[in-house]
Amino acid sequence: MSLKVPILKLYDCLIVSIQWELDDHMAMMFQEDLLNKLYETGARGVVLDLTFVDFMDSYIAKVIGDAINMVALMGAKLVLTGIQPPVAITLVELGISLNANSTALDLEKGLEQLRKELGG
Repeated sequence: MSLKVPILKLYDCLIVSIQWELDDHMAMMFQEDLLNKLYETGARGVVLDLTFVDFMDSYIAKVIGDAINMVALMGAKLVLTGIQPPVAITLVELGISLNANSTALDLEKGLEQLRKELGG
């Protein structure tokens, strides 16, 4: 049995906190679950918290980057929170584009920022 990344809905936002290192299969499940939940709920924003991720290999970085871009394609705003230095280095070195997505130091600040961006 594989673990699923929890995706919580709060008002018109989804809150996602990756609590453990993802393997390739879990990363693809996470991506699919996030997009399905976004579609099902009609959420206008996503806070993706990476506080507990202290290492990210190139495949997982690509899957996360793709998920971020897919959320934007579905019309939602995304704030990425809790990026640790090694993860930031990996994302930049691999050329993973975060486009115009916002970042914040922690989940609380990220949720506040997203609510401002959504006008509420």
